[in-house]
Amino acid sequence: MPALIRESGQREVFCGLTSIVWLHRRMPDAFFLVVGSRTCAHLVQSAAGVMIFAEPRFGTAILGERDLAGLADANEELDRLVARLLERRPEIRTLFLVGSCPSEVIKLDLAKAAERLNRQHRGQVTVLNYSGSGIETTFTQGEDGALQALVPLLPPSQEQQLLLVGTLADPVEDRLISLFHKMGIDRVASLPPRRSTELPAVGPGTRLLLAQPFLSGTARALVNRGAELIPAPYPFGVEGSRSWMAAAAAAFGVAPAQVAAVLDPLVERGRRAIAPHREVLAGKRLALLPDSQLEIPLARFLSRECGMELVEVGTPYLDRQLMAEELALLPPGTQLSEGQHLERQLDRLRAARPDLVVCGLGLANPLEAEGIATKWSIELVFSPIHGCDQAGELAELFARPLRRRAALSFA
Repeated sequence: MPALIRESGQREVFCGLTSIVWLHRRMPDAFFLVVGSRTCAHLVQSAAGVMIFAEPRFGTAILGERDLAGLADANEELDRLVARLLERRPEIRTLFLVGSCPSEVIKLDLAKAAERLNRQHRGQVTVLNYSGSGIETTFTQGEDGALQALVPLLPPSQEQQLLLVGTLADPVEDRLISLFHKMGIDRVASLPPRRSTELPAVGPGTRLLLAQPFLSGTARALVNRGAELIPAPYPFGVEGSRSWMAAAAAAFGVAPAQVAAVLDPLVERGRRAIAPHREVLAGKRLALLPDSQLEIPLARFLSRECGMELVEVGTPYLDRQLMAEELALLPPGTQLSEGQHLERQLDRLRAARPDLVVCGLGLANPLEAEGIATKWSIELVFSPIHGCDQAGELAELFARPLRRRAALSFA
């Protein structure tokens, strides 16, 4: 078992509202209404990069000073805003009320608001709620909250099927599903679906395969509905992707020879694609600061397939059940840290002077100014990095800042 430091204190992470950026693209018939401040609105708007004249599928019900001071009835204001929104956008089929730090501070009960709005707009829209607050969460947990809100709506089913859980880029998902079909797994569904009203069924015949490592709550909610979780590494890099797909195949009784026939050519192509980037990364020292919850699977990929030396692997939360397969693949003696005490972690970083640090946007520029190359962790969530076909692109994302730094040093 890797060595583990548990820390608490000042943290440097994005809030869960950021997940709206990829969720609203995934489900074009859904709308995400943040109940928060102007700061919340600016955050989501800037993260999404939506032009002012666009029609995004998210917005903010802004809590003003009167709301925060308890001088106005925030529920009445919310009801009026939702009515105007649905009148203007009748194509919305699922409306997520997304809690924020301000709405939680004033104890605005969005669960009751969702129940009330469902009664008012029955037959037109389904209203759900979840928390995207950054008080206690990191940004990827916003997706976990949104998917947990969908789980009670999933219809029951006894049929044998594979359920992929976690948002994937559409072309990547299509490719992975086609590979499962080639291996003989015919029924493959996804959560979240591409339309919020076309929810997959779940029950005792459902085998659950997580595509993202930050969905602890969703996984447990689905298991409580009767699904069986397939233990597997996550589909990052060639090794992880093959093991991920092979684990699903084994759960459905697919012969190893059939798995090899489908996956071995992809593995060979993926390794060739990684090779030029491994030349840059091999032997370089790497630290991953806690931000996205992708840190442990990425550390496994960069160590085992790219030859990097792990200085420290930080993660906001360590779910030992969901990370068991990944932890077993880390090099012996790997230093893990759970949670964050920012100043202490930066002290360790400055003492170790790694060649590359994966971190949040707020730390990247200061570290670059100190002469340490960085990679933005949030870019990894927005990029299509799953599967053998994407292994070369994934390695290139980490090689790029080192190549850039080498070019600047040469200049």
